Amino acid sequence: MTPRPKIAPAIVVEGKYDKIRLESVVDAVIIVTGGFQIYRNDAQLRLIRHYAETTGVVILTDADAADFQIRGYLKGAIRSGKIYHVYIPGIHGKEPRKTAPSAEGLLGVEGVSNETLLFALERAGVFDETPPERPDDITPALLYEYGLTGTPDCTARRQTLLNAMQLPPHLSVKGLCEVLCTMTCAAELQTFLAQYLPEYAEEAAT
Repeated sequence: MTPRPKIAPAIVVEGKYDKIRLESVVDAVIIVTGGFQIYRNDAQLRLIRHYAETTGVVILTDADAADFQIRGYLKGAIRSGKIYHVYIPGIHGKEPRKTAPSAEGLLGVEGVSNETLLFALERAGVFDETPPERPDDITPALLYEYGLTGTPDCTARRQTLLNAMQLPPHLSVKGLCEVLCTMTCAAELQTFLAQYLPEYAEEAAT
C-alpha cells in the first residue's frame, strides 16, 4: 500500500464526507467548516486562523458557486498567516452516496479521483511546504495521563479546556492533540494547561 503524502498545512473543507475522502489520500490535519455554518461558528474560525498563522491553511472547496462563496468568506476572515487556494475542476457527475446530483451537477471534493486531488494540491505548491520542526508527541495516551480522556469526568474537563482555549466545543480528542502539537510539546504540556485550568497549576505545585 502506497503511503499517503504528508502535508504540513491544515486543509479546510466544507463537509465531513470531504474530510473522510481526503483522509484516504493525504496525511494532514483536516478541518470541516460545516458549510455556511462557518459564518456563525466563531470558535471554528479561530481554529482556522490559528493554523493559518502556524502551519498555513489550504482552502479546498467544491467547484460550485456556494462553495466559492464560503471560500471568499474565509479569505476575508483569515487576516494573517498563509493561505493556499486549491481548486478542483468542474467535473459533471454524482457522488455514489447521493440520490441526485448537486444543484450545478458538479462533483465535489468527495467525488473526484485521487489523481485529481493530488494534482490540485501539487499545482498550488502545498507539497513544497516543509513540515514544521516541532515534536509530535502529544497523544491521546498522554491526554489520559492528564485526565482529559478515559476518566469519568474527562468530557467535562476537556470541555472546560476547550472553552478556555476558545476552541470548538465538538473538537475531537485527536483534533485537540493536533492543535496542542502546534502550541507546545509533551514536556511542557502541564505548564501549558495551567494557563487555562488552575487545577494543573495546583498539581504542578504538589
